[in-house]
Amino acid sequence: MDISDDGQKLAPEWIEVGNNISGSLRGCRDASSVAERFVRAGWRSRSSSWYAYELETSWCQVEIEPIDASDLLLNGVVDPRRFDELADLLTRFGLRYGLELSAADGGMVREARG
Repeated sequence: MDISDDGQKLAPEWIEVGNNISGSLRGCRDASSVAERFVRAGWRSRSSSWYAYELETSWCQVEIEPIDASDLLLNGVVDPRRFDELADLLTRFGLRYGLELSAADGGMVREARG
């Protein structure tokens, strides 16, 4: 799976925000299979390197990339009001994760684990 343009693009108000979400997806063998789950949920996807993917919808844009044999790094921007929605989606996918939402000054606002 390389590209899916079927989902929504990130809303303009989130483009300039900068990264406010980071985390990891534990026990994932490759980013491609995770990207496929997001596409099935209506998100856009594109390959951003040999092994990484950018995933996007109107309220979130994240990149997932392998950081070792079984974990993926996740970082990008999310509408803070929809942070729980992203965590719920990862739970629904059956993924183990740790997420941190940061404020504009870089301080942690919220955390979610699943």
